[in-house]
Amino acid sequence: MPATQDMLVRDFRQALLWPLQLVPQRELGPARPWEHLPADGPWHEVADEFDPATPLEERHYSEFVTFLPYVQRFLYGEARRGGSDDDDGQSVRRGSPMRVFRRRDITAARAVVQPGTPALQLEVEHVDLYFFYDLDLVLLNVEVSGKDIPLALVQELMYRLGRGYPGAWDADGRAQHCLFDLEWLAADGRVLARSDAQQREPFLAFVARHRAPLIAAHWAFVLEPLVPELSPDAGALRYRQIEYHRMPTMAYLALDDPRRLSRADFVRLGLVTGAGRDHATPYAEDPLRDFEQRHCYDRFWSDAGAAPHTRYMGNGHALVVVGDAQREFFRCAERGVLAQFRHQHFLLFLIAHVQKAALLMFSDRLVDALERLDVGDADSVKRFKRTIRRSFESFLRFTHRYWFHEISEQAQVRALFRLTARHLELDALYAEVKDRTADMNTYLDADSLRRQANTVVRLTVVTIFGLIGTITTGFLGINLIAEAEQPLLRRLLIFGAVAVATIALTVFTVVRSKRLSDFLDALSDERLPAWRKAASLLAVFSRDRR
Repeated sequence: MPATQDMLVRDFRQALLWPLQLVPQRELGPARPWEHLPADGPWHEVADEFDPATPLEERHYSEFVTFLPYVQRFLYGEARRGGSDDDDGQSVRRGSPMRVFRRRDITAARAVVQPGTPALQLEVEHVDLYFFYDLDLVLLNVEVSGKDIPLALVQELMYRLGRGYPGAWDADGRAQHCLFDLEWLAADGRVLARSDAQQREPFLAFVARHRAPLIAAHWAFVLEPLVPELSPDAGALRYRQIEYHRMPTMAYLALDDPRRLSRADFVRLGLVTGAGRDHATPYAEDPLRDFEQRHCYDRFWSDAGAAPHTRYMGNGHALVVVGDAQREFFRCAERGVLAQFRHQHFLLFLIAHVQKAALLMFSDRLVDALERLDVGDADSVKRFKRTIRRSFESFLRFTHRYWFHEISEQAQVRALFRLTARHLELDALYAEVKDRTADMNTYLDADSLRRQANTVVRLTVVTIFGLIGTITTGFLGINLIAEAEQPLLRRLLIFGAVAVATIALTVFTVVRSKRLSDFLDALSDERLPAWRKAASLLAVFSRDRR
């Protein structure tokens, strides 16, 4: 095995972040999604670190002050001084629109990377679910860690661990691109769930039946009691895939001497391509010519500083930091690079992927609304209009609550967020969704104006022709037919006959209001000859559809 591939990663951490779209359920009512998590289930809300009753840890303080005020309000909520007599001017707390729930039954993972390789035991640092106010999104976050793992094995873990389901199988029926086997373990060593990626037939049958992928068993277990949208299992909260099945990932690697890594090693780490031969890049050289400029943040890749020879790499899908295990600041979980990786850097990565997932969700809503639209069904048109209006309102709230171009004034955080956002192409995606949403809303406004204009035309035509009869009968101020002294029955019959004739004339006027409007336009046009005006009048009584 090549020399660099034999290097040990003294401290390894990988954090997965999987955005999923929650499928709205009518029976859930107005309650928020997280309110449907059972109290006796595995998920419990994470206690707020900013509790005045407990001392605030320094790493959380450093995390807080990293971000700009409007990002702080998104991440942590805010406290304002009350101005009413009821609160006596006391501080009023407003919670964050982000709610975090954690399960603690999964404490370890046993992974087999490829057939014949020994099982690797990883510690599960935490398993979290992130919900967001006014967004039908949930983000699964799983962080694992290990020590003294060969670099080649770490590269394979980074490439294979975060797969929602296998992407393919080889000729021998072995799953490709994912771990050969994975087990979630309890604190006492019990196996809680195991991957079923090697069982090809259920995955093929599910896609053939539902035109949707089957989530692997070990990931479906982690998300319980949430269930896939098309699963036959009962569940109040249902989700479906919104992005690629390969989960966005963050990785932290502490090596004895990161300068020993070859350029090919950095390419494999930064692009998360798996292990390979030393000094052999995974792709052709031409596309990798500007790898350092496009994917690396090398402000600390030098001999100076508290954590020299630290390199950050990102491609949107991944954010990776490599550094020197001999430097205390690099491995410090309270104030050093490791603390920044688990707090500030994780949050900037989360914000970028929340933005992308939300934009994809809005786009999916528009497509779904169009697919359900039947222009010949009045109820379908009404539902379509309501859906588009709600989507437009939600998009406006998203823009003001979750959309940030800058999240920090700290150079490192600002640069890493820009690096991630640029590779995710967030600005282009936002502009596209904004234009589509605005186009839909503009169409609805134009359609409403068209309907109002048609109504005005019809009312105008009816008024004009009704005016003729009104003036004719009311000019002398007397009744043309004196029947006031006749018997009641005769008067009722005359009244009924006149009412029927009037209604018939009115209905005819409304039905032919478009043609009558055209006749009035022709009549008012001084350039038209008399025979054209007469033809327009005859067209009012024609049976030909226009």
